[in-house]
Amino acid sequence: MTRSDERTVLVVDDEPSHRLMVRAVLEDAGWSVAEAPSGDKALELLAKVQPHVALVDMKMPGMDGLTLLRELHTRLPGLPVVLLTAFGSVGSAVDAMKQGAFDYLTKPADNEELKAVLEKSYEYSRLIDENARLRAERTGNDGGIIGVSPGIMRVRELIEQAGPSEATVLILGESGTGKELVADGLHRASPRSRKPLVKVNCAALPADLLESELFGYVKGAFTGALKDKPGRFQLASGGTLFLDEIGDMPGHLQAKLLRALQEKFIEPLGSVKSVETDVRILAATNRDLRADVASGRFREDLFYRLAVLEIPIPPLRERMDDLPVLTGYLLRKLGQKNHKEIRALSPAFLEALARHAWPGNVRELENVLERALILARADTLGPDLLPPQLAGLVSTGTCPAHGNGTAPNALPDALESAMEDAERETLRRALDTYAGHREKTADALGISRRTLQYKLKKYGLTKR
Repeated sequence: MTRSDERTVLVVDDEPSHRLMVRAVLEDAGWSVAEAPSGDKALELLAKVQPHVALVDMKMPGMDGLTLLRELHTRLPGLPVVLLTAFGSVGSAVDAMKQGAFDYLTKPADNEELKAVLEKSYEYSRLIDENARLRAERTGNDGGIIGVSPGIMRVRELIEQAGPSEATVLILGESGTGKELVADGLHRASPRSRKPLVKVNCAALPADLLESELFGYVKGAFTGALKDKPGRFQLASGGTLFLDEIGDMPGHLQAKLLRALQEKFIEPLGSVKSVETDVRILAATNRDLRADVASGRFREDLFYRLAVLEIPIPPLRERMDDLPVLTGYLLRKLGQKNHKEIRALSPAFLEALARHAWPGNVRELENVLERALILARADTLGPDLLPPQLAGLVSTGTCPAHGNGTAPNALPDALESAMEDAERETLRRALDTYAGHREKTADALGISRRTLQYKLKKYGLTKR
């Protein structure tokens, strides 16, 4: 989580006199103070401010401090929350710390103790921000977009060029190609990266629910609307709103979205007042929007509003020279996730990967590898671990499951040569792209510098 440089604390307490006292103490100590009289109001404030620390009263009418703690951590993971509790409720505050509270103070808090605890919380928050920044620098703004095929290199180039702008971007690609990763990269490369990136899947929600999710609603707007609720436009204020599968948005919502883009205002459901917005829009689709425009299914004026810049992502079948490094990257990631290490792939397993058309793209590849990794009883993935759609792609003579198979570590000559040629060419191209810079090359390939050095030596590329 990243925030503005000004130290900001969110004070949530239903007692106005106590909030006034805390504000005076903290502003005198150099803090910027945002106040809320309830948990609901505190969550609404998050559309305008991202605090470094939250100071929350445990006992409040409506949403109590523990519930607010959980909500804050859902929306702002890593936010240090300091709880204020009456002397007799210290036990519940200790329990809350086990659920993620940073610290607690008994009311009325000693002014010096209050400032000291918040300073400690701020330092923790600053370290979280710094670690996030260093991780972003280490992996690049396009973290997770692995490969150096021409199509992927073009994607990385467009992220670098478009990221710092305010332009709306339309990300195009089949399901499973990594459209969300591109949106993440664009947000990280943008001046808005210190504000939220809010994501909405337009295909996952029915039309009436999608409208309320995007634009929010006011109390009484419909049956069950018991209180005001901010929409995703408000939650993304100052940041980025990513509209995934925009091609599935119903026509009447397309008109409402167009108006929001043109006028920079939205109208929550049931409200007669317009709310100003400050968001950058990124959109993605697996549909042919130009064809949808021609057929009247998608508004032409909205299309041109969204497609100031288009970033097409190639399907995996068109970037098969990235398959070796992509497979290695995914296996390392999945191994860490599942606490399991895979050291080798059998020739039959590799053969099936190389022959498959990958209609589900990188997402399908990741699923195949995770399934195999979980089921594996050894550190080598064999053909018996392939799902049905790949099992039939193994040559009869080379598949151990069919008998007469080759040893797991001995690739058939043609396959071994093809895989090595692909890996050598990928390494060479990556080195050329990054002018021999080893660290950037390793990042692009999703491997460590030590692994890169080993492979360069293996293929005689160490002098490049």
